[in-house]
Amino acid sequence: MVLYTSPFPNSFLSVLHSFSWGLIFPCYWLADRLVGSFVPTTYEKRQRADDPCYFHALCIIITTPIYLALLVASLPFALIGFLLWSPLQSARRPYIYSRLKDKNHANGATLLTEWKAAGSGKSFCFGSANVCLLPDSLARFNNVFNTQARAKEIGRRIRNGASRPQIKIYIDSPTNTSISAASFSSLVSPQAGDNRTVNAGIKRTTSMEYKGDNCGSNNGEENREDKGGSGEPHEGEENTCIVRINGEENGHMSDTETDTVNGQARASGPAEPSLEGDAEVSKTPNHEQREGDSGSLDSCSASRESLVKVRVGDGTVDQSTVNNKLLYKASIMKKTSVRKKKHTDETFDHEISAFFPANLDFLCLQEVFDKRAAEKLKEQLHHYFEYIVYDVGVYSCHGCCSFKFVNSGLLFASRYPVMDAAYHCYPNGRGMDSLASKGALFLKVQVGSTPQDQRIVGYISCTHLQAIAGDTTVRCEQLDMLQDWLSEFRKSTSSSSTANPEELVAFDVLCGDLNFDNCSSEDKLEQQHSLFTHYKDPCRVGPGEDKPWAIGTLLDPEGLYDEEVYTPDNLQKVLESEEGRKGYLVYPTSKNHSSSQKGRKASLKGNGRRIDYMLYTEEGLYLEWKVEVEEFSFITQLAGLTDHLPVAMRLMVSTGEDEP
Repeated sequence: MVLYTSPFPNSFLSVLHSFSWGLIFPCYWLADRLVGSFVPTTYEKRQRADDPCYFHALCIIITTPIYLALLVASLPFALIGFLLWSPLQSARRPYIYSRLKDKNHANGATLLTEWKAAGSGKSFCFGSANVCLLPDSLARFNNVFNTQARAKEIGRRIRNGASRPQIKIYIDSPTNTSISAASFSSLVSPQAGDNRTVNAGIKRTTSMEYKGDNCGSNNGEENREDKGGSGEPHEGEENTCIVRINGEENGHMSDTETDTVNGQARASGPAEPSLEGDAEVSKTPNHEQREGDSGSLDSCSASRESLVKVRVGDGTVDQSTVNNKLLYKASIMKKTSVRKKKHTDETFDHEISAFFPANLDFLCLQEVFDKRAAEKLKEQLHHYFEYIVYDVGVYSCHGCCSFKFVNSGLLFASRYPVMDAAYHCYPNGRGMDSLASKGALFLKVQVGSTPQDQRIVGYISCTHLQAIAGDTTVRCEQLDMLQDWLSEFRKSTSSSSTANPEELVAFDVLCGDLNFDNCSSEDKLEQQHSLFTHYKDPCRVGPGEDKPWAIGTLLDPEGLYDEEVYTPDNLQKVLESEEGRKGYLVYPTSKNHSSSQKGRKASLKGNGRRIDYMLYTEEGLYLEWKVEVEEFSFITQLAGLTDHLPVAMRLMVSTGEDEP
């Protein structure tokens, strides 16, 4: 299948489309500004409350007639542009595939080595988020604004979080000599890209700072050289630092060991230029960095989590070797026998994390509707992801029953090459949703090859369902179509036969904003849909019941700018308590409760509306391999930038073979 790298098949149509949009854009921009000036966010309301001179009201009185006059003057040009633009959409392709040509610009993709399926297995990390990048006037109805600046900051935070080196913590105790746990949420960088095993005691502290080289530096060759030692990582895992902790029985450290280890992990290496120089500095609350904001890796403040402090080696580190290095903050969740899980019956790690997972492989985003914001977001994500599919969807009357003003809002980013892609539009959208070409994006990626030159592939699907409350029938119909399209895409892109497989399928993942939760009584039909018999939800016990640790992903828009939840660290603290979740998450709808969640003390079912899903299946995969969830995270790194919580899942594909 040919991947479309441009929206139109020839340059003439592209130029004509640019010309027509140039005629439309002034009218579009003026209308957006005019409407937006009358839809203030809670942050702006608080600022205006402190304005005794009513300066903002005066500005609106002055600018509104100007905007109206310019809008009227631009309407004839917009009409001409629309008459050119609309018929061109019949020739428009359903997506744009962008591949980074200059790999020196990327920080993550060059660290990958091809998986040969010769070891015991490999893990793959998937992320999904609704980022609410609508035109600014529409975004304000969700209490967010400054779409262009938010797009750039969202991309910056995601790639900063994902490009952190991955730490694995191993616990040695007299009663358990095996690997007991691994942490995927930490920040310490190995020296010169090497994997290190550090023997140290453990101490409960409040922070850990590391002055080291840029975690995104291109040390791919060095990373491939030395993977020896006990507790060796799985094949293909890059940029990993191993910390080995020696403890007494039951995981407790002696007082002597605890007192002796109290330092910072430092490692010297070549300094790399910072990528933050091009970051836009804004005074808007959506992406300014405050002290304690762990959404930015430049933060020097302490994380609230329990941390481990170790010193690499026995010698001291010359301060002159780290003067020009970036400062990173470690936030290590110890999911070990030292810090027991709250739910010990769970087979995988789960957490509320202030960062996107290290070594994020695939990212699916929803509501990237604004085309200018999509370009800014793509530019930032290309610092880490080599392959991006964006501007997904159809416009005008092409391909769907009703007129479409905006695209599907779907965006996909990958560290692995995309082999095939397909998009389908839901034809049954209603209300405001019918104006967007909401649908599903299907992708096939190559993640490696076997020694017999068989391709190892994976399937990823991203979707966004009908949003209007009460449209249960519409969403169920869309889930039916989604299953049919999934099956068709697998059949049309498969080049294997059972007798002579040319490809081995490692995983099949479905993610997106499904706009229903698993606890609301109004969503019973969706909860019982047959999709959940084929795909597994790691957060779900069954229809109407989530696992105790699962939390809602829909934030109460009214509280987005409260001091308690304005930074990733603060939002993480709040969501870890039941009272905090009741105050800042939207809960399943009920006739007995008002829509406002703030300050509610009543006992509510579940832990909030979880409408963002990450599903996987074991059907249709290579029979000799096993797929298991290794970690599931609810992420607060986009605090103040969107009204949804991103989610992430790490899958382990086990081949059953021993490490060489």
